[in-house]
Amino acid sequence: MARGDPNPPFHSVHYVLRVLETVFRYGNGVREPGIARETGLPPAHLSALLALLSREGYVERLADGAYIAGDPLALLGSDAARGRTLEAKLQQALTRLRDSLGAAVYISRYIDGELRVTQVAAGPDMPAVTEWVEFSAAAHASAVGKCLLTQLDQNSRRDHLSRHKVARLTSRTITNERVLLSRLDSQPPTVPVLDLQEYAVGTVCAAVPLTAGSTVGALALSLPVERAHQLRAAAATLNREAAPLALTLTMQNGGRHAPASWT
Repeated sequence: MARGDPNPPFHSVHYVLRVLETVFRYGNGVREPGIARETGLPPAHLSALLALLSREGYVERLADGAYIAGDPLALLGSDAARGRTLEAKLQQALTRLRDSLGAAVYISRYIDGELRVTQVAAGPDMPAVTEWVEFSAAAHASAVGKCLLTQLDQNSRRDHLSRHKVARLTSRTITNERVLLSRLDSQPPTVPVLDLQEYAVGTVCAAVPLTAGSTVGALALSLPVERAHQLRAAAATLNREAAPLALTLTMQNGGRHAPASWT
């Protein structure tokens, strides 16, 4: 069960949908001050979010500065066609993010009590992490795994750890369950989760939540340890880029949380 959060992070899909619902109500367009007034979002956050949504095609900015709804192509057609369209949209977004960060990037979800990496964008100069221990068994040691676990309630976390013991993978791996649970509980939802060679020697990673309705998901990146000095800046970019991906994940899950005018 996902943990409730009265103050969801900026990249939460709830913020995205709040903006989209406002834009959809104004068929002839609405300017940024009007969106800010109706959503209550801080202007700086709103500007960044609108830029992301414009880039992804969910909203369109007119010449006079007003915003209108973009073409909801991903929501048209059969469920199968929509699923293929949205999966391709996610992969395109991951590829852009990979190229801009110069890092391998991943989408992972917590499904039926297990960690699953569902999409990856990597390349010759930015290889994916070698899965030398199954990711599903190493959630305690990886950034993406810890990020997923932070989104669960205490009982679900303990259930997971009862099935996947906190084994030592490197000298940096946390192997004390009490310490691990304490760190998961104190992890701020708006701060990226880091893995500094806890899963694999020579690799550092970062992950941020993808809040998509009831889905527990994460967006992550990996870098060779030689580029560890770039990790925090890359993680901040990852955090900013999560909003449209979270929205697309919601639509992929059936659009149950989409604005009514999209369904």
